Amino acid sequence: MAEGTATDTGVARVEAAFAAARDEGRAALMPYLMGGFPDQDTATAVATAYADAGADLIELGVPFSDPLADGPVIHAADTAALAAGATLESVLETCAVVGDRVPVALMCYANMVLAAGVAEFSAKAADARVAAVIVPDLPLEEQGEIGQALTSHGLALVPLVAPTTPPERLATIAAGAKGFVYVVSTRGVTGERQGLPPELAELLAAIKEEASVPAAVGFGISTPEQAAAVGAIADGVIIGSRLVREVADASDRDAAVTGVREFLNATREALAR
Repeated sequence: MAEGTATDTGVARVEAAFAAARDEGRAALMPYLMGGFPDQDTATAVATAYADAGADLIELGVPFSDPLADGPVIHAADTAALAAGATLESVLETCAVVGDRVPVALMCYANMVLAAGVAEFSAKAADARVAAVIVPDLPLEEQGEIGQALTSHGLALVPLVAPTTPPERLATIAAGAKGFVYVVSTRGVTGERQGLPPELAELLAAIKEEASVPAAVGFGISTPEQAAAVGAIADGVIIGSRLVREVADASDRDAAVTGVREFLNATREALAR
């Protein structure tokens, strides 16, 4: 079992990634990909391209049949990946390829963790070099067993905060956060949007007042310019649907790799400016 030393835990690797970006005077760049989409080899090539393009962290989605937080682009990728035979185990194989280069936050739904068995899931994730786990449908009150199992392997259970989160609940979530806080920028599901809500700055300020870990913003960020605007007020920027669409629209694996690399290069430059 690969739990690592105290300085090599998933939590420590996440902390180091955000600190390195902060030392460079910019927000951390955190691209998302759907595991197994459109097939295993392409997904792993895309993850490797993310690392090559300077991603600070990677969010890696595990396909699920009822992805309630996902908009149409990622939902379609879910369906296609499952049809191509993707499983938790195959997604973890992709993680193992890049997990030593870039901290990986595995995004999966609670049913998948419970179906695998909490202890077995946590051990498998640690062995595959997962650094953190995001479970969007896991309520705060039900995080105990899963959170404890992940913690025992040095992994962070990353909480989510949304514009609809009441202030008292926000304070409780932020105060107990490990790794980072995933800030949902808008109401609704994932997807590209023309603009980001003006109240995002207020939401981030409230989180930073309570949390001792970084705050990374996801949902709706689809251009380098939007990423730079969010990066000016957040510790991290998560980009999902735009990159999944790039892979979906690509003619082949090489085109997918080239497309995501070019987008991330431009976004990294925008964040640095």
